[in-house]
Amino acid sequence: MNRKQIAIYLPILIAVSVIVGIVLGNSLSRIQTPAGQNFSPPKVNKLSAIVDLINHAYVDSVETDELVEKTIPELLKNLDPHTAYIPARDMQEVHEEMQGNFGGIGVQFSIHNDTVQVVDVVSGGPSYKLGILPGDRIVTVNDSVIAGVDVENEDVLSILRGEKGTIVKVGIKRKGIADLILYEITRGDIPIYSIDVSYMIDETTGFVKVNRFAEKTYDEFINAISKLNKAGAEKFIVDLRGNPGGYLMAVVSMVNEFLPEGNLIVYTEGNSQPRKTYSATKSGIALDKDVIVLIDEYSASASEIFAGAIQDNDRGIVVGRRSFGKGLVQEQIPFNDGSALRLTVARYYTPSGRSIQKSYVDGNMSYYHDIIDRAEHGEFQVADSIQFADSLKYETAHGRIVYGGGGIMPDYFVPADTAGYSAYYSKITQKALVYHFAFEYTDENRDQLSGFGTANELADYLHQQDILRQFVAYANKKGVKEDAKGLATSGKIIETQVKAYIARNMIGEEGFFPIIREIDETLKEAIRLSNSKKQFSQLIAVTK
Repeated sequence: MNRKQIAIYLPILIAVSVIVGIVLGNSLSRIQTPAGQNFSPPKVNKLSAIVDLINHAYVDSVETDELVEKTIPELLKNLDPHTAYIPARDMQEVHEEMQGNFGGIGVQFSIHNDTVQVVDVVSGGPSYKLGILPGDRIVTVNDSVIAGVDVENEDVLSILRGEKGTIVKVGIKRKGIADLILYEITRGDIPIYSIDVSYMIDETTGFVKVNRFAEKTYDEFINAISKLNKAGAEKFIVDLRGNPGGYLMAVVSMVNEFLPEGNLIVYTEGNSQPRKTYSATKSGIALDKDVIVLIDEYSASASEIFAGAIQDNDRGIVVGRRSFGKGLVQEQIPFNDGSALRLTVARYYTPSGRSIQKSYVDGNMSYYHDIIDRAEHGEFQVADSIQFADSLKYETAHGRIVYGGGGIMPDYFVPADTAGYSAYYSKITQKALVYHFAFEYTDENRDQLSGFGTANELADYLHQQDILRQFVAYANKKGVKEDAKGLATSGKIIETQVKAYIARNMIGEEGFFPIIREIDETLKEAIRLSNSKKQFSQLIAVTK
């Protein structure tokens, strides 16, 4: 092997050796060989022997740590798509995401015209207590100017976040005040919420939007369901669209609230992992409520466990489009340097015995391209475009036919809505003009808008202001010419989005979701089904 070949294969050999050595626990005695003598590798794991030989006998000095960090991810690509290496530098972010909090100052911000602008302030957080307001501009951080310097979101996050109890100095520009307002903020624990919103859609229907399954998700979910129960909810719509999953025990605990004691929720099994079952263990707080679960092609993992358990137990109906198909179980193995290996050890199976995981035999590239393939195949538009082999046929508790093969197929299919799309809408979307207009309008009219406390009040006021016409004039100034035909097609979508984003800027998600549902076809179908007791019952009845 020449030096060029060694340069190509050396990192891979090192990574293979290190991974195998760590996971399998093999060890190798150091080789002490005088110069000029032949080597005779001991009879242990070959890959571990190779890395040891390189360390002790290679012609040049090799810094293996950096090579290993770069090549381990490449090595793991030869396994399944979800086995992953997490470098030590990324572990804090991973822990924050799953634990549900991080150290910071407690503001939501947007970068607009090269300026960091506060969109919202976390109630009770460090910035809230000091009087920082939505609409404030963050001009300096620790005496460094961050305005007008082409700053990125990641840069701002890195300087505002930090360990709880540490101090950051922030200079704020506020409308009507000439000088900068200087704040010395002690960072605190800032929550990352799993429940975007929970509210009553009508007098009897409660809606809960769940964006992840983390350490505190179950507690948030119980609070949301309890609040809606007190408000008179007789049925629930649980929205898991776009939810990538998370902690197994979070979803098991949540499904537990809907199923009678003893009903199977999910089980796991792997080559080296015996079958482990998770069943309902107590009387839940929503046993007597109808439930509809919303999913789409980006609902994965724990979201699919939730939907599969409700569907297979005939406890409710699943509405939307076929889910992603991520049904592999990972265990996180920590290393001494603070990094970790997230190793796939088993598969998830729904109560009927379906594997949630879609095939990955054609490699990771094909695996993640599957969503695009589905779209090109017409799956997002027509349910009949999805064909299942008889070998993938399973039965629910009541004998309904469901199919395996990856992902959860909904009981009621809702195609992706493209009816309101136009070339005009595409242009304004590419430039994010709806978002930017909503921010500027909110910023300029905050005093007037602050008098409205509900989404409906805000929406009615904005309609009276002919907000669509104001947006069209704004888009025209930004280089997107008015298009009568495009507006005829897309006007309702654009106006609704503008209203929803302005409402979000003023009153948060409680403002956004009640407005955006006007153009949410999947949610509208779920509401219709929930109000049609006969059709709801038919969807979970025995069909064979």
